[in-house]
Amino acid sequence: MKRLWPALAGALFALTLYFAPVMPVTDYRPLTSIQSTAHAGALGDYLENKLVDHVFRATAYTAPSTIYAGLSTSACSDSSIGTEVSGGSYARVAITTGTTAFKGTHGSTSGASSGTNGTISNAAAVTFPAPTANWGSVTHWFLADASSGGNVLICAALTVPKTINNGDAAPSFAIDAMTIQIDSSADGWLRWLDPLRMAANDAQYAAVA
Repeated sequence: MKRLWPALAGALFALTLYFAPVMPVTDYRPLTSIQSTAHAGALGDYLENKLVDHVFRATAYTAPSTIYAGLSTSACSDSSIGTEVSGGSYARVAITTGTTAFKGTHGSTSGASSGTNGTISNAAAVTFPAPTANWGSVTHWFLADASSGGNVLICAALTVPKTINNGDAAPSFAIDAMTIQIDSSADGWLRWLDPLRMAANDAQYAAVA
């Protein structure tokens, strides 16, 4: 009888392995980190016009409930996103606008913005699909109001360009890595609000120089 115990134990162990649930394989590779700060000058013409009309001309503007983050391999402008990445599983990332998507100027997702620096940042990671082909050197990022085409809301350079190739980890803006600051770069924002004063300042600086 004693000789049967090892055989029985081995059989039970084999049955346990056979009927054990198969666990899914998880990709634990670190994400490819990307980062940027967009200043006031990064606002697209479309959004600038909508904000000016809404604030100063009592013209209604309905903000999009979903905005889309994208990546480009060339410089953008107020009216163009530059050369957007294509192929290799690339797709814009949908962001549902709201307090859970972006922190207010006070650095929190709760309550109305009450900060003094005019800066907001993403409250959740914005992660693109993992590349299945070479995307090239990604230099800029943007926010648009459609999953393709659409209007440029913001477009800015990455803090550090990233060359993204097939097999790399998924590019991702970690929490607080996507920053939008509307009262920095004082010349740009003040020039938009008060061009005559800024022109006078420019002349003064030129005279001193």
